[in-house]
Amino acid sequence: MILSALLTSVGINLGICFLFFTLYSILRKQPSNVIVYAPRLVGKSKSQGRGEFHLERLLPSTGWVKRAWEVTEEELLSTSGLDAVVFIRIFIFSLKVFISGGIIGIFFLLPVNFMGNQLSYDFSDLPNKSLDSFSISNVDEGSNRLWVHFSAVYVFTGVVCYLLYYEYSYISSKRVSYFYSSKPQPHQFTIVVRGIPVSSGSSTSEIVENFFKEYHHSTYFSHTVVRRTNKIQELINEAEKLYKRLSFLKLEKFPQKIFKREGFLGLFGRKVDLLDHYEKKLEHLQDNLRVEQSSLAGKEIPAAFVSFKSRLGAAIALNIQQGVNPTEWVTEKAPEPQEVYWPFFSASFMKRWIYNLVVVVAYIALTILFLIPVVIVQGLTHLEQLEIWFPFSKGLLKLTFISQVITGYLPSLILQLFLSFVPPIMVLFSSIQGYISLSQIEKSACNKVWWFTVWNIFFANVLSGTALYQVNVFLEPKNIPKVLAQGVPGQASFFIAYVVTSGWTSLSSELLRLMPLVSSFWSWLFSKIFEDFEVPSFPCHSEIPRILFFGLLGITYFFLAPLILPFLLVYYCLGYIIYRNQLLNVYTPKFETGGRFWPIVHNSMIFSLILMHIIAIGIFGLKKLPLASSLIIPLPVLTFLFNEYCRKRFLPIFHEYPTECLVKRDRADQNDPMMAEFYNKLVTAYQDPALMPIQRSRSTDWLKAPLLHDADV
Repeated sequence: MILSALLTSVGINLGICFLFFTLYSILRKQPSNVIVYAPRLVGKSKSQGRGEFHLERLLPSTGWVKRAWEVTEEELLSTSGLDAVVFIRIFIFSLKVFISGGIIGIFFLLPVNFMGNQLSYDFSDLPNKSLDSFSISNVDEGSNRLWVHFSAVYVFTGVVCYLLYYEYSYISSKRVSYFYSSKPQPHQFTIVVRGIPVSSGSSTSEIVENFFKEYHHSTYFSHTVVRRTNKIQELINEAEKLYKRLSFLKLEKFPQKIFKREGFLGLFGRKVDLLDHYEKKLEHLQDNLRVEQSSLAGKEIPAAFVSFKSRLGAAIALNIQQGVNPTEWVTEKAPEPQEVYWPFFSASFMKRWIYNLVVVVAYIALTILFLIPVVIVQGLTHLEQLEIWFPFSKGLLKLTFISQVITGYLPSLILQLFLSFVPPIMVLFSSIQGYISLSQIEKSACNKVWWFTVWNIFFANVLSGTALYQVNVFLEPKNIPKVLAQGVPGQASFFIAYVVTSGWTSLSSELLRLMPLVSSFWSWLFSKIFEDFEVPSFPCHSEIPRILFFGLLGITYFFLAPLILPFLLVYYCLGYIIYRNQLLNVYTPKFETGGRFWPIVHNSMIFSLILMHIIAIGIFGLKKLPLASSLIIPLPVLTFLFNEYCRKRFLPIFHEYPTECLVKRDRADQNDPMMAEFYNKLVTAYQDPALMPIQRSRSTDWLKAPLLHDADV
């Protein structure tokens, strides 16, 4: 790709970003769209009325940027939790890394790459130069100038490792401080017990109570046995759908009765009043729910939530094997009550094992299928390949602007469209693996999306012309540095365009929230139902892998093609402001992991550094500088040892809190007058929502009559 093609891609994306930012600045000031751009305000019952018309509402403003910038970390912590702070720290860490890398890359490496072995150069034809002129490919083999790149790799590795250590230490201390300052939470006193041995003549509840009273008599407090509620949940879901239909039919916009036929697909049978039909069906569902809920006494499953009088008591029970048989009385941490994922409590060990195997196979199959769009994208980056595929388009492809858009902008856009389907699929995969909490599903999906992106976006594109057709290369690990060194530099232009297209455009799309905007407008147009609006939770499983992947690109291309660094800095600067705004005004946390996503960030950065080292070994070998190639070898070893130290030093605090922290909190709670009320709530904290009465608002501001004449659903 020549520089002018990249500039065309940048210009298109800048135009899109500017348009989206302007629309956002205008739309967020319209009262009817508060529900899209500040749903947390709706959740706090702030006004969303139409109000009077003001011309100022039609003028774009940047006041939201100032407000997002001025918010302190402590305010963000109190508003959105530690997970939100950790997410913003990813941007802060990335900015520190690539500002440091940018100084080295732009002011030292880029001039060396561009000049090659020449002492002077004519810049008059700069826009028509290939991007290879700005990469290490432009430096001659055996040139002493390659020692500048060698030194830069060492310095940059040291900077990244120092910043990783600092952030790990900082977030670890914030995690402990957050634990000390937080109110007592049910999950801190509770564990999940599975594999409860069931005996005839005794219920699961009796067995659990007798076991923990005997072996944990001084700390055991209460327990809640999990019951099989799949059928009840299906009935509740069906009732929810009927409730929404009735809500819509009872609006003033439907003054006349609506009829439908009772038979198949509404085409056969006698005509009935649709409103009466739904009300009777809802009443019938209510009766079925009552019957199912009353008959659950004998539907216990061998799993229970067991609560203790202290955090230390729960930690001891969690970390010590409870029975002689390790497959019985299996313990794990309890999630927060609101994030419990109930469907897989009833799954047996064998069922969970089979589902895990199915997920592995499905993941591999999806990875292979995704190579199809990768091949298409790689074909678009080469005009000669397009002319072979589509011979009738030769004349069109000769137009400069068209060829620049197709080769510079379109490939990364297509790849991003295909990639947008991956995060929901990974959430589905993770949800059937037997996890019992939404945070576990989210973390698992985050890891899956990250590795999927690394393989299918980075390696598949880099190796599409080499190792993709020569799989046997990987049977000899010593050839991997050489293969990567041959493929990675040639894809620099594609990944720069990918950062611009996927990164910049995704940020502007996140800000504008086009799909929620259309959905909100549609709801406002056809109904006035805002009571059931649910504030969205932050999609960590899709956003964190994207940020980390851009970090991988920046680290690996730091010494190969430093021209990518300014585009990454723009992305991280915009993301820092935009996501602070979104976390404050749009998203609300559905769970709190206490910063447990940071080890994923740390591990991905370590992987990126080692990948850079492997590429550097291959590059210096190809450039006929074997001494530099040999001297790079200690770097991945030192990086691995650094990672091991961090894993020993910081990772345990992200798994369990130490005894020191638990005892301090337990002692502080002894003087808390609110603990008696907390223990009363702890008894029923983990009751299955399917067993609770379904509460529905009976407000008649927007409905003429209650949904049911005789009973609530």
